[in-house]
Amino acid sequence: MGRKFALALLLSLLAIWAHGARAATLRWSAQGDILTMDPHAQNVVTTTNIQAQIYEPLISRDKQMRVVPALAVSWAQSSPTVWVFNLRRDVKFHDGAPFTADDVLFSLQRANEPTSNFRVYAGVASSVRKLDDYTVEVTTAAPNLALLNQLSFVLMMNKAWCINHNVGRPQDFKNKEETYAVRNANGTGPYSLKSRDPDVKTVLAENPNWWGNREGNVSEAIFLPIKSDATRVAALLSGEVDFVLDPPLQDLTRLKNTSGLKLVEGRENRIIFLGMDQSRGELLYSDVKGKNPFKDVRVRRALSQAIDIEAIKSRVMRGFADPAGTLASPWWGDYFTPSMDQRLPLDRPKARRLLAEAGYPEGFEVTLDCPNARYINDEQICQALAAMFVQIGIRAKLNTMPPANYFAKLQKNDTSLYMLGWGGPPSDPITLLRPVLHSPRPGGDGDFNYGRAIDSKLDDLIDRIDIEADPARRQVMVAEAMALHDEEVLHIPLHRQVIPWAMRANLRVVHRPDNRLELSWTRIE
Repeated sequence: MGRKFALALLLSLLAIWAHGARAATLRWSAQGDILTMDPHAQNVVTTTNIQAQIYEPLISRDKQMRVVPALAVSWAQSSPTVWVFNLRRDVKFHDGAPFTADDVLFSLQRANEPTSNFRVYAGVASSVRKLDDYTVEVTTAAPNLALLNQLSFVLMMNKAWCINHNVGRPQDFKNKEETYAVRNANGTGPYSLKSRDPDVKTVLAENPNWWGNREGNVSEAIFLPIKSDATRVAALLSGEVDFVLDPPLQDLTRLKNTSGLKLVEGRENRIIFLGMDQSRGELLYSDVKGKNPFKDVRVRRALSQAIDIEAIKSRVMRGFADPAGTLASPWWGDYFTPSMDQRLPLDRPKARRLLAEAGYPEGFEVTLDCPNARYINDEQICQALAAMFVQIGIRAKLNTMPPANYFAKLQKNDTSLYMLGWGGPPSDPITLLRPVLHSPRPGGDGDFNYGRAIDSKLDDLIDRIDIEADPARRQVMVAEAMALHDEEVLHIPLHRQVIPWAMRANLRVVHRPDNRLELSWTRIE
């Protein structure tokens, strides 16, 4: 009896020692804070990065960005429009509630509400049916080659928790609604929300009951938003933080040459571009009265040909940018070809002639809206653009603001000329075509088309791409859609971001093109 007790005690102490040896606290920082904890309210990568540690989708992605099982262990098609998903059993939410098919039905319906930023993805399902507690049938209106990609964006919530806390629909972010889900969370993921102090600190704690395989040793993660570049760098140099998601480009050489620190670089699947109000008869923020200059393709083309993208790359981005000629993504695989990526050349004399032909020989004034802590050097890019535009007579008044205010403004279509970035996990072309390029309509199409650019031929192409089951025909149609968009200059591409991460030398991370730090893969040596 004594030997058994001693052995049990020894095993218990060894288990405690092993956990203590691997447990570590990660302190990480970025220039912007999380916008909300509601997983269906805002599709902004810093926000979704934190949320994805707490909440999980049915389908996730591995280190090579391949689609892999998450809360669904398997799936199969019973017909071209019917998919059956088998759910993972014995999964618990952080409050101990079991994860079942009821939560899937509820989450997909919630993510399809008008206040959701993810309805363009959740809305792919025309109906969702519970076959039993761990089997769900998803029906689409037509064959959909992108279904798995789209469902990977939708995080699962606990139905009972949402109902009990009166958060049955997503937060109305643009109208600054406060709900319980904005500051609290209850997911199934590898980490739970321990505390949340907006704009100061967010703390995540290891979920000991997580179903997955934790490769790293981070037991606690403290996220510290630090807007000031100098302060963020100083925090890394002093050891106050271990990891910086977006180190200032001007400090990269210094950080790279500092003992005890290192950089990990990678190309992000994110295009930075400009959008223009092409819907109103008169711009909200311009000295042009009675008409809208951006309705004229010559004006849009002039704006594009005023941009010296190589100067932005070398001087503003210090080489950490790939100039782009299209919004199409190189991560689309066969759907992207280099011939798509032909940028309109810098030609300011031609730009001035185009403006004169359009009836604006003296140019005009317009407000350029930009975030100041969302994309790499976003405010500096917009300052450079304003200086370039004035050389052809377009006097851009720069209006910058923090992301929380900026995206609320855009979602109200309260803009005439704006910057936006689009990307995240490499996925199917439809995840750009429907939310960003399609004209707005109920159900999520055009939710991120803040300039409300409308082209009926492009809309028709996108609708046909969405239901085309033959990959070869679909590839031709995608190329045609992007060519039409680019010929009409419905948006103006700038560059694709190259993202360096800065960190302590003893940190082991996986840098993926979605620019997300996965805590469960992160190890502090």
